Amino acid sequence: MNKSNEANVRAWVLVIGILLIFSIVGFVIITAVRESTRAAQQVIQPVSDVTSGISTQIAQFLNPTPIVLPNPVTILSEVRSLARLETIQYTVEKVITAEVGQGSFGFLFGDRLLFVAHGEVIAGVDLEKLEPQHLQVREGVLYVQLPEAELFIASLNNERSYVYDRSRGALTRGDIDLETAARRVAEQEIRSAALEGGVLDMAQDNAESFLYRLFINLGYPEVIFLDPFPVTE
Repeated sequence: MNKSNEANVRAWVLVIGILLIFSIVGFVIITAVRESTRAAQQVIQPVSDVTSGISTQIAQFLNPTPIVLPNPVTILSEVRSLARLETIQYTVEKVITAEVGQGSFGFLFGDRLLFVAHGEVIAGVDLEKLEPQHLQVREGVLYVQLPEAELFIASLNNERSYVYDRSRGALTRGDIDLETAARRVAEQEIRSAALEGGVLDMAQDNAESFLYRLFINLGYPEVIFLDPFPVTE
């Protein structure tokens, strides 16, 4: 082999050796980088978990979830037996306006709201008030004198009632008791509206109609209802 060929062979061997060395070095570097990345992730992961936990605790502190713990002890203050015949249910809707400070400076210190109130009224007769003298049979005819119809329930339906509109003065945060006052007046208005609408008369008629059918089915050939007697508390 002449000197020229021998030099070419040595050059190729050198090139291949260098490439092999670079390949080995590159493999070692890549392996080391991977190990370093894995180690870094193992170090960072606990820190990330701690940071996430702290963020969750801060969020819970700023927006706490209400905890309701009912007392396991129940006290029965009163137990009564009832014989109420509920004969009508009345639904009432009223719009209540409540306001305060509506004077010359109302635009600064006034507070005004419109409250839409939905109420339910239940009426009927209390059969517990019946006495033996209120049921008499004379010549085959049953004479019945019922107690006057009365309101059993007149309450506000809080799920359906709501504040429709509220306007406050520029320099006031409003009266915190204004909505409470509106709800109180709403209950009174619901009761008054039901009474003015004749709910007691309808309850009395329904009670007599129901009991008439009952007494006829019990075998009384004729039933006459007398004027109801007044109810005393």
